Amino acid sequence: MDLTPHLPALQVIVPMLSSPLILLLKPRGLAWAGAAAVALFSFAIALNMALAVARGNEFYYEMGGWQAPYGIALSVDGFSALVLLIITGAAAAALLAARPSVDQQIEAERQPLFYSAFLLALAGLTGIAVSADAFNIFVFMEISSLASYVLIAGGPDRRALPAVFKYLTMGTIGATFYLIGVGMVYMMTGTLNLADMEARIGDVTDINPILVAAGFITIGLALKAAVFPLHVWLPNAYAQAPHIVTVFLAACATKVAIYVLIRFDYFVFQANLENHALQFSTFLAPLALFGILVASAVAMFEGHIKRLLAMSSVAQIGYIILGASFVTTAGLTASAAHLFNHALAKGGLFLAITGLAYHYRDLRLDQLAGAARTMPWTAAAIVVCGLSLVGIPGTAGFISKWLLINAAIDNGDMAWLLIAIVLLSSLMALAYVYRIIDTLYFKPAVVAQAPGEAPMQLLLVIGIVAVANIVFGLFPSFPLALSSSAAELLLRHTL
Repeated sequence: MDLTPHLPALQVIVPMLSSPLILLLKPRGLAWAGAAAVALFSFAIALNMALAVARGNEFYYEMGGWQAPYGIALSVDGFSALVLLIITGAAAAALLAARPSVDQQIEAERQPLFYSAFLLALAGLTGIAVSADAFNIFVFMEISSLASYVLIAGGPDRRALPAVFKYLTMGTIGATFYLIGVGMVYMMTGTLNLADMEARIGDVTDINPILVAAGFITIGLALKAAVFPLHVWLPNAYAQAPHIVTVFLAACATKVAIYVLIRFDYFVFQANLENHALQFSTFLAPLALFGILVASAVAMFEGHIKRLLAMSSVAQIGYIILGASFVTTAGLTASAAHLFNHALAKGGLFLAITGLAYHYRDLRLDQLAGAARTMPWTAAAIVVCGLSLVGIPGTAGFISKWLLINAAIDNGDMAWLLIAIVLLSSLMALAYVYRIIDTLYFKPAVVAQAPGEAPMQLLLVIGIVAVANIVFGLFPSFPLALSSSAAELLLRHTL
């Protein structure tokens, strides 16, 4: 039996049905092995679909054979295939590396619950990426959010509770705004299917409710994506979450919200609303630029390494939003490529931080002084992923920043200002990455040196992700093919 046509459904069903089964695997090693196997299988499904999409195919699946809008439709194109690779790749890397860190941070009897919640978050995020229905996006958004709240609060640090409460509050407001906007579009069009919305909005005579809906949806998703200045929940959530949870969320959670924001706006609003592309750019481009500069400046002076990298994520989100705000093929290609490349760099950095945390419980920079002397491979991975984050040639991060600069050149009168901001922010990123490198390699140790490297299981995954940052910097054709396909698809809907 050929399962290929069913891959979009399997992408969600496999982790969702596996989540409650993991609870039955009481030995903690068995629970970890089951969750890691499911994540690897999910990654294999996503990779299979991405390869097919790169060859020019697309997937469209109607659950139960019911045609949309009466049934639930799932679709996978270049954009969603790229996002699925990010989600499932992050989950697979995090879970393969998870056991030493989870054993250290979470009690044995609670570990099956932890892995079950992890798979539920994976199912929710993949569901968002494959859904072709606005309300089902909301349902999967809530599934992933609720599981994420549990994961963040599940660590040993009590400071995670106020962090997760802020995350819950902001996430609930964002989801509510999104749902209000979707309800208003449904009121005017009578459908929740994205393709039908696009087709029917053009026939709406009173466009004002649609404009209001666009505002609610954009602000709601910007909250979920931590777009500056709506990012206040993110630093504490990343800093206080269990380390392996930070790896997963930093690599993909905000990117999925950005994916929905861009997809919804380009598919539904820009195709139908006069001058909406200009409104989209006017609203988001300044926020992106301020986010790039302000968050980079804060990161330069942050003393806790996880909070430093969290603020760096706010700046990198600014790059993604900036590319999308150009509303050009070059800008959207750069934006989609940076989704992928930032996930590689930031996922690798947080994996390496997980390795440091195995021996260094206090992750303030001053407490990590001299760590490279006893953890040379972990420190080397931080250097590689940090240089990718900066955008040094030969790394994945350089590719998307170069594409962004080329897209900015085509942006007319603002071109040189945009290029100057991108280059300035890259120098700021170099400054805070060098702070980390300087601390690890050149500062004298202030605490007793750790006995050795991170556990081999964790170190192998760190090494694979670090090498991937170089491989995709030297051979970027595959993610660029998906990024270019995503850009062409999005712009096709604006014509």
